[in-house]
Amino acid sequence: MPDNQYNEDSIRSLDWKEHIRLRPGMYIGKLGNGSSAEDGIYILMKEVIDNSIDEFMMGNGKRIEIKLNENKVSVRDYGRGIPLGKVVDVVSKINTGAKYDSKVFQKSVGLNGVGTKAVNALSSYFMVKSFRDGKSKEAIFERGILLKETEGKLTDDRNGTYVEYIADTEIFKKYKYINDYIDNQMWNYVYLNAGLTLNFNGNKYFSKNGLLDLLERKTNLEEIKYPIIHLKEGDIEIAITHDNHYGEDYYSFVNGQNTTQGGTHVAAFKEALVKTIRDFYGKSFDSTDVRASLVSAISVRIQEPVFESQTKTKLGSTEIAPDGPSLKAEINQFVKSKLDNFLHKNPATAEALLKKIQLSERERKDMAGLRKIARERAKKASVHNKKLRDCRVHFTDEKKDNRLDTSLFITEGDSASGSITKARDVQTQAVFSLRGKPLNSFGLKKKIVYENEEFNLLQHALNIEESIDDLRYNKIIIATDADVDGMHIRLLILTFFLQFFPDLVRKGHVYILETPLFRVRNKKETIYCYNDSERQNAIKKLGKNPEITRFKGLGEISPDEFGGFIGEDIRLEPVLLNEDTSISKILQYYMGKNTQERQEFIIDNLRIEMDEASIDNDPESKNQQDKIVEEIQAKEAV
Repeated sequence: MPDNQYNEDSIRSLDWKEHIRLRPGMYIGKLGNGSSAEDGIYILMKEVIDNSIDEFMMGNGKRIEIKLNENKVSVRDYGRGIPLGKVVDVVSKINTGAKYDSKVFQKSVGLNGVGTKAVNALSSYFMVKSFRDGKSKEAIFERGILLKETEGKLTDDRNGTYVEYIADTEIFKKYKYINDYIDNQMWNYVYLNAGLTLNFNGNKYFSKNGLLDLLERKTNLEEIKYPIIHLKEGDIEIAITHDNHYGEDYYSFVNGQNTTQGGTHVAAFKEALVKTIRDFYGKSFDSTDVRASLVSAISVRIQEPVFESQTKTKLGSTEIAPDGPSLKAEINQFVKSKLDNFLHKNPATAEALLKKIQLSERERKDMAGLRKIARERAKKASVHNKKLRDCRVHFTDEKKDNRLDTSLFITEGDSASGSITKARDVQTQAVFSLRGKPLNSFGLKKKIVYENEEFNLLQHALNIEESIDDLRYNKIIIATDADVDGMHIRLLILTFFLQFFPDLVRKGHVYILETPLFRVRNKKETIYCYNDSERQNAIKKLGKNPEITRFKGLGEISPDEFGGFIGEDIRLEPVLLNEDTSISKILQYYMGKNTQERQEFIIDNLRIEMDEASIDNDPESKNQQDKIVEEIQAKEAV
């Protein structure tokens, strides 16, 4: 008898926590290790905070306290508190909540009755405590299983809810929180909720002017073409300006939820913006000229929003309420009325906006011939593009569950690209091989993207010529050697992205691949080490005289070994852009002409790695340091 018989015993019914743990992607998107802002650990945190935000939106509690201590997250709000008789149910019974109609919670984010249940099921430790009218109730869970329940104790604490949890390492494996991602989320919350104060690990977050504050933080006020236009009425708020960057920036929100992939409200806003500007100036501008270098933010609040996934990153709603007016029509009317009035009342801004559109028009027409030639060249290359080893799934494949895993490795040299190509997952991992050091694009015009064959082919591979909305890979991973030349190539690639496609960095698509520097092994065990301290620990662990190999470049790592470094345990360092830093200033410092400031920085921060000796006690090492300093001074003086 075969073992795979299909009968009554084959049918299983999973309880709520088993289903969430078995299929976490259905509830929180991708798992990840914390290197991406969309990884599951941040979604868990957001699900808990969202409930507190919904309380604030209903006029209950103006302060939320969030703490992260190692991997333990805690959230305390001062809302109404969960009704004591339902404390256990709302965190452990699927499809249980108060947000299925609009009576108790209006225009909230959490409508599915899943959020905190997913957090509970995916946590090795989960505790919820409600304070309500002088009484409290506490429940403690482990991986969704109720361990302890404490009935209505008397308390002097203010009304509200307290949740703390630790994300389960069985589900999330090796993960770490990156504070920059959390910091950005905190700011988004307060920009969208005037009067709300958040406290995260002792840092206070508060915004008085909403999206105006957001755009002031996201832009360099020295580079914008005109003062930020900030318009608000009822449940719609927008802020817009233009600067010098290439591309379009949209920060979009629905009921306080950051819809990173946009949706129906963003599409309506784009259309309304172009139409209003055309009507105001009485000219049929090309839409790309109107939106070129645009930096904008839009927030809408609607009843019972419909998102295209559980992670709520893209709005699908077409109405502002069930059986209510069209969302598109409402946004169009808002922009038409408010923006038109603003431009009439502010002629200086209207003139500056017109000049910016006309400049974009001239630049587009100047590059038209170059684009045509470049596209033909790229089309020919796409048939036999030796630089690109493509994968089967792409980021634009909306229906594919693994679209978020799609990656493009940018490598240097044939040996490195060969190893990665052989070791990669052909479903989701593509490889683009550089010929050598790319051109330093700092200070150059965008036409260089089309004139330089390598840049043009890279742009074509990423499919970002028209918009990064068409990006073919979720992660762009720079994979270079960890030596001076490799670092230089990293800087040149990053310069290219920051100069012409800064949104790729701003939206968290660019990463640096971390690969091991050492292999330490004996006959029984092999340990790969990513820094010197890991190497020292490996030597201690393996005992006397282990074999130590120093990897000088990626090409020295065999394809079999490489497979482990770009698989589930891949180590990626996200390229993060500080909101307060000007891109032009960054590029000027690192990639501009040699400066005394940069020379002094290099010398002041120069370190020579040594194993057992110190520079102070070793004359030879001291001489080595002096020699390096002299070389730096000579190079910078050229």
